[in-house]
Amino acid sequence: MASNSANRYLPDRVSPPGETLLETLEALGMSQADLAERTGRPRKTINEIIKGKAAITAETALQLERVLGIPAGFWINRERQYRESQARYEEANRLIADKAWLRCFPIREMARWGWIVRHKEPVQQLRELLNFFGVASPRQWKGLWTETCVSFRKSVAFECSTGALTAWLRRGELEARSIKANPYNADRFRGILAEARKLTSEPPEKFQAELVRLCAGAGVALVFIPETPKTRASGATRWISLAKALIQLSLRYKTDDQLWFTFFHEAGHILLHGKREIFIEGVNSSGTPEEEANRFAADLLIPQATLHDFIDTGERSKRSIKRFARQIGVAPGIVVGRLQYEGYIPQSHCNNLKRRFVWVVKASDKSLTPRTNCAQ
Repeated sequence: MASNSANRYLPDRVSPPGETLLETLEALGMSQADLAERTGRPRKTINEIIKGKAAITAETALQLERVLGIPAGFWINRERQYRESQARYEEANRLIADKAWLRCFPIREMARWGWIVRHKEPVQQLRELLNFFGVASPRQWKGLWTETCVSFRKSVAFECSTGALTAWLRRGELEARSIKANPYNADRFRGILAEARKLTSEPPEKFQAELVRLCAGAGVALVFIPETPKTRASGATRWISLAKALIQLSLRYKTDDQLWFTFFHEAGHILLHGKREIFIEGVNSSGTPEEEANRFAADLLIPQATLHDFIDTGERSKRSIKRFARQIGVAPGIVVGRLQYEGYIPQSHCNNLKRRFVWVVKASDKSLTPRTNCAQ
């Protein structure tokens, strides 16, 4: 049978402290029996330490300091380094069997956005990925993350990758930790949504930071995280503590009407639904909670009665849409999106009133900002 040792990852290993101990004894002309007698340790224990079978305890390190004149801290550190090296060696041999797990994730895109460092060596990449997810092994990842996302894997139009989706969710969770937020207050959050609505006509250079600030003041961490291939999520809502909610936006559809509708939709989940639920839009967006959040977002952006007043005028021109948007205080693209969705104008009409966004990386801190890439 052919050996598979060539496929095993063998990292640099630290020699056991017993080798140093043996070299010291030889330099001093001292036998293992002499050392055992001087330290009061059994000969068998000294021999096992030299062979790396027994550990150098703090007590033994102090005895070696007395007999050999070498500080106890040296022996303790050598033992610690050796045991850590052994643990990493054994972990590497376990991990190499899981290298196929790497194919579940969009490693190149995750590295591109600065979420992880890309490595050529599989075990190093596995460790990087485990550190990113904050789990000890792929088994723990599966138990923690796939059970969370199992209800959101099916999409009518697209294939969703659980690996890509969990990576996107994890990145949002990590960025949310850095946002200092007040304890959640429903009344305050409901109140800031009126301020948020006024920002729909502003460029992202202004609305993004202001929207994050407003939400944090009400106990909601808002993060903008680009989707990677097969993430298929435009937004997500979940609670990361009893006092802090998280809204995560991906800019999947790249237009202002979609971005703002998704934000207010997620806000609806926070205000209307339980703290134990997780909502991921675009992957599986059906059911009563989704319908309630849709209605919440639609009515907040353009109340149904107000929309009907505009429809009754019979106007559908770009000029009339812009005038109506200005009157009700929202971006024209939001009006276009609503008219298209409800069938009052074709999907191909007035799309140049929508602002399109792209992701860019700031040179200073590598953070992400959606920006318009077409003029009005």
